Amino acid sequence: MRSLSEKEVAANAFEQFDKWWKEAMASDIDEVNAMTLATSSVDGIPAARIVLLKGVDKDGFIFFTNYNSFKGQQLLDNPRACLVFFWRELQRQIRITGLVEKINAKESDEYFNSRPEGSRIGAWASPQSRVIASRDWLEENEKKLQQEFKNKIIQRPPHWGGYRVKPISMEFWQGRPNRLHDRINYTVQENGNWIIERLAP
Repeated sequence: MRSLSEKEVAANAFEQFDKWWKEAMASDIDEVNAMTLATSSVDGIPAARIVLLKGVDKDGFIFFTNYNSFKGQQLLDNPRACLVFFWRELQRQIRITGLVEKINAKESDEYFNSRPEGSRIGAWASPQSRVIASRDWLEENEKKLQQEFKNKIIQRPPHWGGYRVKPISMEFWQGRPNRLHDRINYTVQENGNWIIERLAP
């Protein structure tokens, strides 16, 4: 039976995430990097969807999307978000709350160029979150762009790229019997250190 105590966890929330991430990667879990991304409008109306974690650095957690999408618009208006990983097989959850910023163009270009050709064309073909006439319209747009880009380098669209969620707090949840779960919360301080506290389940 897994447990989580203040005496066992790393002093740094990123180090604790890395430990759990490696254990999840070594487990039989489909799409370990799938995470819920919750955003909200200026007036506080929430929205959530699943996106894929594509990188972690010393500053935060990186994902990619269309900047003109619904989530992109919410992040423009209110650059705050919450990420949630849930690994049922390990009875673990990680909740990350933080501020959001776009990553630089070079980082976005590097990731975009690593994607399969179909995904790169798809980033151009889909006006994400907009109302469209039909599936046929989308597929015709894709075919048109396939012809336009034939034998050409597919550059990253200016409306597509990465975001970084810079955590303010990170909560690690470990399932335990009788709903008496372990919850350890990290809160970052101005000097970069983390306060570690146990939360009631």
